Amino acid sequence: MARSAKPGAFDHLRRWAQLHGRNSVGALRDLGAQPVATLLTVCVIGIALALPGSLNMLVQNGRHLAGGWDSVRDFSIYLTPGSAEDSATVLAQELRSNSLIQSVSLTTADAALTDFRDSSGLGEVLDSLQDNPLPHTLTVRPTESAEADALAALGDSLAERAEVDLVKIDTQWVARLNAILDFLNRVVVIAGLLLITAVIIIVGNTIRLDIQSRRDEIEVVKLLGASDGFVRRPFLYIGLWYGLIGGAVALLLLLAGGWLLAEPLQRLIGLYDSQISLLGLDGRTALAIVAGGVLSGWGGAWTAVSRHLAAIQPK
Repeated sequence: MARSAKPGAFDHLRRWAQLHGRNSVGALRDLGAQPVATLLTVCVIGIALALPGSLNMLVQNGRHLAGGWDSVRDFSIYLTPGSAEDSATVLAQELRSNSLIQSVSLTTADAALTDFRDSSGLGEVLDSLQDNPLPHTLTVRPTESAEADALAALGDSLAERAEVDLVKIDTQWVARLNAILDFLNRVVVIAGLLLITAVIIIVGNTIRLDIQSRRDEIEVVKLLGASDGFVRRPFLYIGLWYGLIGGAVALLLLLAGGWLLAEPLQRLIGLYDSQISLLGLDGRTALAIVAGGVLSGWGGAWTAVSRHLAAIQPK
């Protein structure tokens, strides 16, 4: 008699895939059988996942805006009123050769007076003055790599020069802003961990109730010889679907919120004469939200099943 061929690795893999496919579809069908409860659960999960995602978008946009406003690091040098224009030109050329400086623009006293006359409407009053009270002004833009301490030292050295009346420099607020953004970044991480823990608890409690409602069915299946892995698998897929759909809900909430806030925020930025565009939901954040939802859903289901399934034994 011919010996029957043993199933190969491909057959085992195909049966394994078919089994998991049936469990996955069956879990999704179970969720669809109770749409109200499923909708409430995935909405709660979606809100929990959307909160750290929105905080992360807020921090990223803060960094983007702080880096995009090139003029925030500019400082001004006011020369002594009545000083010669040549001294301002020489100082501007000297600053341009400094490695800390990206660019220097000179506004002469005559040009400043003309601009003030046009904008203030006080032309007759200004014409009555014998001397121009406005000084030559240098607007200095440091390089992006220039440190706040180095710029402060440069400002102190410039203030000691005879032709310089005032150096107006303030880089401390940039350091404060970066410190605030670093703090908020830590808050995002902590909030993300806490809310993922909340998702695990939500899914675990939902799976626990599902296990209790199907206790008799589980006892019969175990009595027929089903392994714990066979009984556990559908519940794990229920947790996976909860996390995956909850992650999708979180992405929809973030996209809807970004769409609603984009226009007024862009108008607010425009009032500051800035052309910076806001950052939307990027792929890395979206992937992190979905992955966090799937892992927390699976983890919550595994926690609930491992704890409660062992207590159910056929009598």
